[in-house]
Amino acid sequence: MKITDIKSFLVNQYCLVRVYTDSDIVGNGEAGLWLHHRPTAQAIDDLKSYFVGKDPRLIEHHHQVVSRHAHFTGGVISAALSGIDIALWDILGKSVGLPVYQLLGGKCRDRVRVFENVRGDTYEERAESARERVSEGFSVLRMTPFFAGFEARDSTEVISTAVEMVATVRDTIGDGVDLGLEIHRNLTPDEAITLATELKPFKLKFYEDPLPPESVEAHEYIAKHVDIPMALGERSYNIFQFKELVDKKIAAFLRPDVSVAGGFTQVKKIAAIAEPAFIQIFPHLMGSPVNNAAFTHLAASIPNYFVMECQAHTEAQDSIVDRPYEVRNGYREIVDRPGIGVEINEDALEALPFKDREITGNFWADGGVRH
Repeated sequence: MKITDIKSFLVNQYCLVRVYTDSDIVGNGEAGLWLHHRPTAQAIDDLKSYFVGKDPRLIEHHHQVVSRHAHFTGGVISAALSGIDIALWDILGKSVGLPVYQLLGGKCRDRVRVFENVRGDTYEERAESARERVSEGFSVLRMTPFFAGFEARDSTEVISTAVEMVATVRDTIGDGVDLGLEIHRNLTPDEAITLATELKPFKLKFYEDPLPPESVEAHEYIAKHVDIPMALGERSYNIFQFKELVDKKIAAFLRPDVSVAGGFTQVKKIAAIAEPAFIQIFPHLMGSPVNNAAFTHLAASIPNYFVMECQAHTEAQDSIVDRPYEVRNGYREIVDRPGIGVEINEDALEALPFKDREITGNFWADGGVRH
């Protein structure tokens, strides 16, 4: 079997990948560097010159060749290679008539737990959103504990508002539901420590990305003062970055993105190096129904999986694939179809023009750029 072509598709908010072979098997994948899909699509097109003519089943070998060639790295290259990697595993599964999770070692669970987000512009709206999500069957909720415009407010007000918001939601849902916070890298070390101290009574499951990811040293510093388990790594794009997080003992949860951090080939390894440290895998999931399918296979096949986004789509977005995966009572169903279990419908893509994401900033009251 040989690869005959690779195509990238910029569709809606997504960068999709299809790998074609001379055996009439087509692999489906997705690259997840969501703010920079155009350069990622270009990188996929550039990588085609290496892959065409090669055996698609030599997945690990191809990853080593491409990632080590000249040792140029970065999010764009890794996302492009991730999308292709997912498609190659899809081809391998179809070629032997097995779902990808079987090729990765078989199922570790019968269904995959997912979470939903709590939203609202007032405390009351947040409480009602949480109540609705629990009634839908979700046992894990996540919330960003800030209202719009918080960036320009003083730290004390931001922290006080966040504490009241968490208290309101916890009082609404009780202790029978896991609640975690997505900070979106919006705090300084002093704010992250103060907020975590105030939130200790509310039994939070995770404290996600309290700081920008660039400084491991800053995370080491706050880890000495923060008693909420931290979830880190959604912006990391290679196994070496994740190894540093494991070695530094600062994360209870790692957040690799299969469509950014090296596809199945690398994220399976990331889960493996986390496992002996009792670190759970909390994948970062954005993208189309293709990513929903691919991430489900990863989650099914690793023992230390925790949870991932539910990520519901519109009917038009679901039309990208033939049979999108379903969520029931807070769990995504695992299907037994070969490969990743979905087929990209190229005819449907024309109806979903690509949408560029605007680059915006977060600003302090004095006009300076916040993280």
